[in-house]
Amino acid sequence: MDRRELRRERVCAIALGRIFGYEPRISAELADRLGSASKVFELSEKERDGIFGPYSKHGSALVPSAVEEAEKEYDSLLEKGYGFVARGEEDFPALLRDCPDCPAGLYVRSRSPLGNIFGREDYIAVVGTRDISPYGREWCRKIVEAIARADTRPTIVSGLAMGADITAHRTALENGLPTIAVMATGIEEIYPWRHSAAAEDMEQAPGSALVTDYPPGTSPIAINFLRRNRIIAGLSKATILIESKVKGGGMMTARLAASYGREVFALPGRLDDSRSRGCNMLISSKIAEAVFDGESLLENLGISFSRKAPGPRAEQLAEEMYSGLVERDSLCRTIRYIRTHRGCDIDTIASATRTSARTASLLCHRLENDGLISVDMLRRCTINAGL
Repeated sequence: MDRRELRRERVCAIALGRIFGYEPRISAELADRLGSASKVFELSEKERDGIFGPYSKHGSALVPSAVEEAEKEYDSLLEKGYGFVARGEEDFPALLRDCPDCPAGLYVRSRSPLGNIFGREDYIAVVGTRDISPYGREWCRKIVEAIARADTRPTIVSGLAMGADITAHRTALENGLPTIAVMATGIEEIYPWRHSAAAEDMEQAPGSALVTDYPPGTSPIAINFLRRNRIIAGLSKATILIESKVKGGGMMTARLAASYGREVFALPGRLDDSRSRGCNMLISSKIAEAVFDGESLLENLGISFSRKAPGPRAEQLAEEMYSGLVERDSLCRTIRYIRTHRGCDIDTIASATRTSARTASLLCHRLENDGLISVDMLRRCTINAGL
């Protein structure tokens, strides 16, 4: 396909996406039947009527003006530094192309060539609830860190949402893994806005990208978040569910992955924790396999990896880092308490260690700044993954 043909194919795929965006099966079947997206717009009126019937809204939408509008959109994308890959291109992700509800194309925001983003072997989706618990956050980090030890350096796929998604993306970036965020908005809009810095890091990181099948100007409405889950599942050879209630986007992604014939894994949780009920349900119904540690996960995926010796624990690091400080004993006592009471809040730490709330807050702030613990918005504390 030369440059002129490539441009035409992309423009026509953009037009198909706008016409059949909420019915992607139709555009996929049309393109497959005729050989390409561009061939769809070469149909005569009689041929369109033969496919759709004379009064179909779809047939009447396949007109030259749709292609003209798509051309303007494509040129605007290029001016802004964004890209587009059509379903018929060689660089389009192969696993996603196999899905019956595959989009006509993907809008792409990245500094990496398409071949470096979609030409890799292993894509693993890591998804879960926005209301992630300290347990879920800790294990999300542990799982992605374990994946980072794989020889093939898999790509982590998620949805840029709060909770499990952003934890997976950030941990991937911290460990040098490429990561893809599948957005529920147009390519120019980051949602939620608080993840703009992480999105920019993904845009710059080698092999990483922000992608969406929604055209520019699409707002973050509820139905779009549910529909984009098919792309997360479709891109990936396996999906890992960190935490989820019985109903939720993560559960939908896991079930979609299973329907595509992909492997599904879930992190087991407490029976009385609503955030783990979805995972436990998938495991008990044999839809998902339980994740007990990173090494067995990689073995189940058939991915080779290096066995690194574990680094020093947080307690040992604290003793070394704070040697000579007056508050050394208080810092070490605090981190030991957090180890045995994962998810405890600062007020509980103050009471247990017999210090004031202000002192406990200052100690936890110091430990967090030094990378030993994490403190969430509810002031709950956990030891950082790997420590």
